[in-house]
Formats: sequence, structure tokens, C-alpha cells
Amino acid sequence: MADKEAKPSQNDSKIEDPGISMVDVLQDEESLEADAKAVLGNADDKNCSYHSGGYMKRQALYSCLTCTNKDSSDQSKGAGICLACSYHCHEDHELVELYTKRNFKCDCGNSKLDNECKLANDKAPVNEKNKYNQNFKGDYCICHRPYPDPEDTVEDEMIQCVLCEDWYHGRHLLEDGQRLPNDANYAEMVCFGCFDKFKSILAPYVGLALQTVSKELKDSKVAVVAEGNTSLLDTSTASTTSELDTSLSFGESQAKKCKLECKRLVPDSMPKAKTLFLTGNWRQQLCKCDECVKLYQQENLAFLTDEEDTVHHYESQAKNEGTQYEKGMEALSAMDRVKQVEAIHGYNSMKSNLMEHLKKFAENKKVVSKEDIQEFFQQLQANKRPRSEIPKFCK
Repeated sequence: MADKEAKPSQNDSKIEDPGISMVDVLQDEESLEADAKAVLGNADDKNCSYHSGGYMKRQALYSCLTCTNKDSSDQSKGAGICLACSYHCHEDHELVELYTKRNFKCDCGNSKLDNECKLANDKAPVNEKNKYNQNFKGDYCICHRPYPDPEDTVEDEMIQCVLCEDWYHGRHLLEDGQRLPNDANYAEMVCFGCFDKFKSILAPYVGLALQTVSKELKDSKVAVVAEGNTSLLDTSTASTTSELDTSLSFGESQAKKCKLECKRLVPDSMPKAKTLFLTGNWRQQLCKCDECVKLYQQENLAFLTDEEDTVHHYESQAKNEGTQYEKGMEALSAMDRVKQVEAIHGYNSMKSNLMEHLKKFAENKKVVSKEDIQEFFQQLQANKRPRSEIPKFCK
């Protein structure tokens, strides 16, 4: 498109420069679309996932605080609903976005919620395999605060633990003096609480995590286990607050023989509770001998050996589809310069009117409903006037 825009015609000089190109608009849309796909994946927004997916490996979920059954014994744990039910059964309700959870079945309309599901009304009273945490009440992290938190003035990112699936402030995952590793250097995080809970399973794999070394830990030694032998990784040569990739390789999986013949560290050698920032291939390194697989099942950690459980796999399902950016660029390439400028003027006008329309709701602290948005676009359509044809040539 650069060659078409490099040399504007006389016609273009008579049109006010909007200060933004159609490519800019499409790139903004692509960014928003990527964010949506990261959360929604390829979720169905018309059909309840209860029958289509059952206990789905991973799906986007919401908690409805408006419909929570006050008489339910699980009142403190809330309930989860799928994307389609959030649109069709809980409009104008107070919803908490839970992002993604694994092995969950939609609760809409069951005994945990005071509503009737419009999409699937033959559900069991309780989904016994569902697991709930404080997120379903709108609380996160060890500080048990909402997100975003109106009282928190510290800029921080939230990171989800791959085991408990709670979300944590980055600063609450580390010891004093430590810093978070770069996002690009790790794929998943295990919070210190889960590490402590499943230490007998996870301790042999500490070496697969990035070690963020602070000044206080500069001269420390980290105990790791590789192929059944306990060894010491000397970090004394590491620079302050550096990141060490101490990935281990255990070779080929054996069905009968455990990769870690020592199995577990003796209690006195167990590392203290710590947050693990794990590299992308750490799950492939887990021992899958019969005994270890049985242990994963006993501790409800069998999902760790399932490659389709990862958020990366979840997001990739949606990314395989064509993007609006690609479709937009294809349509844009067929437009001449004049039509491009007309389109961007129309976009800017619509955007300005929409912001003005939404401003009223913000000032009155009113929730915007689907009907309000539909009304805006209906009014916009009614106000349209046949555009004057722009002359193709200057006189």
C-alpha cells in the first residue's frame, strides 16, 4: 500500500488529512482481536458449552455475582458460566471475568445460581467436578483484592499460577530484592503456595525454572536433582538480578523405569517454598513412568502431561483462523486513495460519536447494555445522508 500513498493526487490535497491511515485502524483492530483471542480462544458465543463441551479442557469463564444463590452451601465459592450464557442469560448483571479455567462445566441455571439458563435448561443441579477458588468472588492473589483494584496505586502485572489457577500480583510472588523475569523467557508459573503443597513432586524439577538472583542470593547455591543424582548449581558467578536458564534434560521417557531414581529429595534437602517461572518445554521433561503418572493422578495433576491443557495451545486454536486484519488489508488493497480517505473519515466520525455517547453513561455511572449500543448504531444509520460524489478530476 505504500506505493499508492506515497504520491497524493490533486484530489487528495482538497481532503483534510485525518491524521491516521486505514492501516493504523486495522492494526489497532488486530491488537484488540489478539487480546480477545487470548481470552476467548475459539469459544462459541451462541451455544452453552454445557452440552457442546461438557467438562472442557479449557474455556473462558465468568462469575455472576447478581445470580449467586445466597442459600447455597458454596456461597463463598460462587459459580462459573460460559461465554454464551454471559451474553444471553446474564445481561446487565454484575459479572467477574475469570479468563480461562480448566476442566469446568457451565453452572448457569443450576442450584448455585438463581436464574434459568435460556440456552440449556436440562442441567444437573451441581457440577461435582468443578473446582472453585476466590476468583469466583472477584478476589485475587494473597492480598485477596479485586482486579483492577481502585485502591492499589502500584503498577503491576497479574500472573496466573498453572496449578491453582489463581492470579497473583508480580510483586507478591517474589522475595524482597527480587524482580520478575522477562515475560519472553518463561511460559508458565507455579506460585510458592502450590510449590510448597506439591513439593515432593516438583522439587526434582526446580532446575527447569528460571532463577531470578538478587543481591542477597548472589552467593547462594541452589539444590537440584538430575537423573537421580543430587548436585549443586553454583550461582556465585551470576550478576545481580540476572536470569539463569538451568534447564535439565532427562532423555527419553521410559514406561517402567523412573527418570528420577531417587524419586524425591529427603525432607532435610527440600528447598523452601518459592515461585517457579518455568520454561516452555518443562512439561515435556516430566517423568511419565507408571509410578509418576499414578502419583500425578492421585494429586489431581494429571493435566500437566496433557499438551492441550496449556494456555498456549488454547490461544493457538483461535489464531489458526484468519484475522480481521488480513481480511481488512485484502479489502483495503482494492480501494483507491479517495475511498480510503472517505472510509477513515467515516471511522473517525463514528468513533467520536460513540465516545460522546458512552461518556453520558460514565458520568451517570450507568452500565452500558447491548440495547444501548444497538440504539446508538440505529440512530447513526438514521442520521446518514447520501454522500456527494467526489469528482474524479479537478476542474
